[in-house]
Amino acid sequence: MASMDLGLTGRRCLVTGASRGIGLATAALLYAEGARVLMVARDEGALVHAQQHCERASPGSVGSVDYLAMDITDPDGAERAVCCCEEQLGGLEVLVNNAGTSFACSLEELTDADWQGQWELHVMAPMRLMRAAVPPMARAGYGRIVNVSSSSGKRPSMTNIAYSVTKSAQLALSRAYADALAGQGILVNAVAPGPVATELWTANGGLADQVARARGISRAEALAAQQEKVPLGRFAEPEEIAAVVLFLCSAAASTVTGAAWSADGGTVPVII
Repeated sequence: MASMDLGLTGRRCLVTGASRGIGLATAALLYAEGARVLMVARDEGALVHAQQHCERASPGSVGSVDYLAMDITDPDGAERAVCCCEEQLGGLEVLVNNAGTSFACSLEELTDADWQGQWELHVMAPMRLMRAAVPPMARAGYGRIVNVSSSSGKRPSMTNIAYSVTKSAQLALSRAYADALAGQGILVNAVAPGPVATELWTANGGLADQVARARGISRAEALAAQQEKVPLGRFAEPEEIAAVVLFLCSAAASTVTGAAWSADGGTVPVII
């Protein structure tokens, strides 16, 4: 059986939150498909390792992978990132808004600063990037935007309501931009993962440890309790989410726009 041609060879791609987790897995898959990838994250050292990981994983790739160390929540961050793509890659055709984070915090303990921080990262930064990406995508005649949201955006989680609310807003933002840009041939979609085996959950001091402390249970019990919420009975691997993102970036997804694809192991019990 012939393999599917995803039409990503030579495509110019920007991936945020690309130094680890889903972002790194997505950048690696795009690079393996022959795309030209600019990875964006705050930690330059982590980006160097991420670049090396991509190159080691696909030594025969005809693509390229480079990085830009910056904070995407800076008011001028989106313009800087897109300008870097145009200067280094000659344009921009694919945008993956993956940067995001969460922490365990009760509704009563969330501060105004917590709410604002989540809003800037999950709503304003992706909005600015989408806004900045439209002109080069329109010039290229090809546009794919994928916003990595969360199952918490479909069904709020009490682990961090600010995260859930801003991820819900990100889904609404994705749909609004999908409607606005469809006439220009720019397709906008979201992916809604459930719990994923990344450092957000598994690192020392990560969500597993935070939830364990808040509930007075062990780390292992916190992880087990989270897995029990997933019908598949396990965390997703970053590469599993990245595979969904990759498809939505591709020529094969030519009729998909305005969707919020659940990739949550069945966590949210709805059919949409």
